[in-house]
Amino acid sequence: MQSSTYAAVKGNAAFAFQRRSFSNLVSRSATTTGIRFSTGSYFAQLHSSASKAMGAKLARAENGIHSLSSVKARSVRAQASSGGGDEEEAIPLRSEGKSSGTVLPFVGVACLGAILFGYHLGVVNGALEYLAKDLGIADNAVLQGNLASNWYALCGWIVSALLAGATVGSFTGGALADKFGRTRTFQLDAIPLAIGAFLCATAQSVQTMIVGRLLAGVGIGISSAIVPLYISEISPTEIRGALGSVNQLFICIGILAALIAGLPLAANPLWWRTMFGVAVIPSVLLAIGMGFSPESPRWLVQQGKLTQAEKAIKTLYGKEKVVELVRDLSNSGQGTSEPEAGWFDLFSSRYWKVVSVGAALFLFQQLAGINAVVYYSTSVFRSAGIQSDVAASALVGASNVFGTAVASSLMDKMGRKSLLLTSFGGMALSMLLLSLSFTWKALAAYSGPLAVVGTVLYVLSFSLGAGPVPALLLPEIFASRIRAKAVALSLGMHWISNFVIGLYFLSVVTKFGISSVYLGFAGVCVLAVMYIAGNVVETKGRSLEEIELALTSGA
Repeated sequence: MQSSTYAAVKGNAAFAFQRRSFSNLVSRSATTTGIRFSTGSYFAQLHSSASKAMGAKLARAENGIHSLSSVKARSVRAQASSGGGDEEEAIPLRSEGKSSGTVLPFVGVACLGAILFGYHLGVVNGALEYLAKDLGIADNAVLQGNLASNWYALCGWIVSALLAGATVGSFTGGALADKFGRTRTFQLDAIPLAIGAFLCATAQSVQTMIVGRLLAGVGIGISSAIVPLYISEISPTEIRGALGSVNQLFICIGILAALIAGLPLAANPLWWRTMFGVAVIPSVLLAIGMGFSPESPRWLVQQGKLTQAEKAIKTLYGKEKVVELVRDLSNSGQGTSEPEAGWFDLFSSRYWKVVSVGAALFLFQQLAGINAVVYYSTSVFRSAGIQSDVAASALVGASNVFGTAVASSLMDKMGRKSLLLTSFGGMALSMLLLSLSFTWKALAAYSGPLAVVGTVLYVLSFSLGAGPVPALLLPEIFASRIRAKAVALSLGMHWISNFVIGLYFLSVVTKFGISSVYLGFAGVCVLAVMYIAGNVVETKGRSLEEIELALTSGA
């Protein structure tokens, strides 16, 4: 947009802007990323920044794993809930002495799912124009109309298929993880990921492309549920926050990789097929890697498979921890004979309160406006005289990566709840600034720079908490009996709300104006702060067993 007023935004809704803006929309990360990256020299800088942050994070994690000594077990006093039957003796999953095991390689394998999550979301961004020409979209009767309409129809078909598949996958992932275990579910997940990528790469029609994207969507939906679940269950308590937030960074890396893969497109228009096809490789590596990765000890003990649980604990934490941790998990109620929870159990009075918290966090995440900010980011920067899409993406992308890295370092210090409150509070103020920059005449002379500042602050605030925390917090607050299904249900809410917002966002903007929509987003952020303050528990420094006891006992 060339000015700060909404009239200018509407005037800028010509095809060139629409195509560019919709490319922003289709490349957002649905789980928490919400960021578009563009090709150019920025890639090398961002990749270097992300690599340094990751290196520091993994070094801290490795040190954390080998410093489990001197940590005293915390006792949790709780009374049985009114429903009864939930009182358990919670013994933290930590132990004295140096560990000879390590979880880092297996977290890395699981994060291949996060990379594929980001890659499949971002790959269509650069390939869209070339894909359309190669598949003869303009000649497709279903998509006939002016050029802008054709582009919107194409994006709608492909994006909707991916999101629909992800919704199905997120619900399916929970049931699969409960029935077959975490590692076997990863291997099953690799099937739709690989087949979807292959179909997209070899598609000769729009229909085949849609089927491929649908299958890929099922795959990333399953990944969105089981990656944070698996990491949370195998990570030591003291560094669970840092390792859990690695999932978010790998999603960013996946999007970045997708857009780097698009660099040769200008010289080779058929390169888009290679872009989709290359996703088969990490899918196969994920399946192979999980064949050598230990199953979640918590799931194994819950299933009564103590021998396998001992083997997994030996691999993850060292043989000296086997007896102690098996006893701790059994004493904490993980070895209960209670039957596996069904979907309807999630809505029972026993679990509904905590399940509703998980669903609400993802709903607030989407309704807070991350997709709107990303959608209009390029035009906002142009209003401030920043004409380069690469420069605009550099500011937004750097804010996201920097914020996520900071959040990772603070996750086990400030805590999850504190970061969420800070994040949504900052997002509310940023949205208010963005709204005023479009409408307040007193700020007209500074509207462009203020809009840029508001956008960058919003993305930075989002990446500090609202982005990475929900996916980490959910596996922590859900009881072991319902954990996989409850995570799946919450992520299903995420995908559904993402789909609905993407479908109706432009219509709402057209009717009410972007300034009013931004003001509404600010209100949602304020409501989120109030809800989190009253309903979300702090999980920092507490084992999953402690958290489960505190919640089920009403502590």
